[in-house]
Amino acid sequence: MNKHIFWQEKTLKEMSVAEWESLCDGCGKCCVHKLEDEDTGEFHYTNVACAYLNTKTCRCQDYKRRKKLVPECVSLTVDKVEEFKWLPSTCAYRLVSEGKPLPQWHPLIVGKASEMHAAGHSVRNKVISELYVDVDNLEENIVQWIS
Repeated sequence: MNKHIFWQEKTLKEMSVAEWESLCDGCGKCCVHKLEDEDTGEFHYTNVACAYLNTKTCRCQDYKRRKKLVPECVSLTVDKVEEFKWLPSTCAYRLVSEGKPLPQWHPLIVGKASEMHAAGHSVRNKVISELYVDVDNLEENIVQWIS
């Protein structure tokens, strides 16, 4: 089997931990605060990121301890696939779970994350840390550029 296309040949449940982790493109979109419309179930993304998100690299600054540091941080696991609807439409976990192809800019396809960042598909330089905003008024920070 060609390891470079494992996401096309395996289900999420069949993937190794390393394969699962490599699906993450590092866009950082899952680390921004989201608001759910209780009437429609629609999610609205904000430009406010978790305090632990490095807004330049789009990676968690303490990934291994994130659940301890931020109890509400969501760990993406295969047993929660049905809950992936809140993830952006470009997220590989969501795409694979829905049987869709990865975007052509995905690091597993192009071999590096820099193309994703250059194409504007990450939150790099687009978000601010929750440390600098009033998280009780996130409605003021809703953005449309995250899909």
